Amino acid sequence: MNADAMLKRIEGFNQARGGGVIVRKAARGYTLLSERTGAPIARLRPTGNGDTVQVLWWNGERWGASGPLGIATMALDRALDYVANEPNFWIHA
Repeated sequence: MNADAMLKRIEGFNQARGGGVIVRKAARGYTLLSERTGAPIARLRPTGNGDTVQVLWWNGERWGASGPLGIATMALDRALDYVANEPNFWIHA
């Protein structure tokens, strides 16, 4: 999946849920920021395998593993649902 298609899907998900998230393409992935505070919410890093991404969360100092067993890796739609519905991503937002 090319980067522009993935960015459009992320932005489409955000708009479908009423907005509130800024999406920035940076380095090898996409950073999701709170529109209200500017605080980091999540980082989605494509794996190069279809639409599969690694999901990272902001620990207050840097991006780190979002799952209890390391970096969660999943299809983009599932990753977006995971970030939207997991309260830990929204602690700093």
